[in-house]
Amino acid sequence: MQYPLCPWLRRMCIAVAVAATIAVLISALAAGLEKPCCFTNSRYEGVCSIIPGETETCPSILAYLNNPMSTGKSYCGGTSIRGGWIQVDCKTGKSIMQLYSAQK
Repeated sequence: MQYPLCPWLRRMCIAVAVAATIAVLISALAAGLEKPCCFTNSRYEGVCSIIPGETETCPSILAYLNNPMSTGKSYCGGTSIRGGWIQVDCKTGKSIMQLYSAQK
């Protein structure tokens, strides 16, 4: 013979499931709001767009791309091009340094 769950236990399970679903949705939305860093290189076709991880910044990613000894990350489609990378504005494709100089 099966005994139905107590009404309060059933409600608690539903509340936990709803809370977990909301937490997953919030983290997914937050991930979509992260601002990408964009880089170009004369030996790379197009603009490389990277969303920094928790411990990364645009300057740290740029340093990695320009370090000839760096290995182990799959930035820009796993390219092996090292050196010559510049950070660009993701919308315009212009160098961040050019945009900064123009604003002064």
